[in-house]
Amino acid sequence: MPELPASVRLSLWVTASWHGGPGTTAALARAFPDLDHVAGDLARLDVWRDLGEQALFVALPRPGDLSRMPRGSTAATAHAADAGECVFVAGIGGVLVPALSEFGPEGDVGVRVDWTAYEADPVPRHRMEMLDLREIERDLMRQLREHTARFEEVGGHPWGDEARAEALAELDTALWGIPPATSGRALRIMALAANLSRLAHRTAGLTSLGSSGLDAGTAADRGILLRNLAADADNALADATNVAVMSIAGWRPA
Repeated sequence: MPELPASVRLSLWVTASWHGGPGTTAALARAFPDLDHVAGDLARLDVWRDLGEQALFVALPRPGDLSRMPRGSTAATAHAADAGECVFVAGIGGVLVPALSEFGPEGDVGVRVDWTAYEADPVPRHRMEMLDLREIERDLMRQLREHTARFEEVGGHPWGDEARAEALAELDTALWGIPPATSGRALRIMALAANLSRLAHRTAGLTSLGSSGLDAGTAADRGILLRNLAADADNALADATNVAVMSIAGWRPA
């Protein structure tokens, strides 16, 4: 599956396309070089552009926290929360939600993403412009310190040698497939947040963590902490991406 959420890549490449970058078809190809098929309501992208939208934003919602996505129908919010991601335009309102799936016979399996469009409320521009990279990074580092302290209190710290080696085995340290116009400052925070999120999700499913004899209560507490860490990392990833999007759109300096 994609290293970065599909919506993160789409938001960056489409915004670049709207500001002198490659056309929509080429932008989609560059956003998803690792996917075998990209389909759905993608004609909406050109409609939004023609209606004057300048930036395609991203949200990484989850059940119980839809605060970073625009208000929309129950179907839209449920789909986005289940997918864990979406893109949206702020001016006229509108959301695209991806669904990743595998297809093909055993031994020749491909991965596809299908996008579904929904109507949504506009988002005030100042709500997006208030995002600040320094605050995003400072908050993420503070949250990481707090999570680490809580892991020490609970026990069963997830980053022992065994767990770290297994988790990092499938974790890339560099991001790829990003438009050249992406802010370097934003990209550094995006990489940190994306890797923390992947590490938290990956570690949560490691069977080797049980080898130290964790009791059920400790394992449950650790699972909650890992989910909280992933949530904080996803919030930072979405916010840093949206700062990069605004930079590409010319709303603010890089």
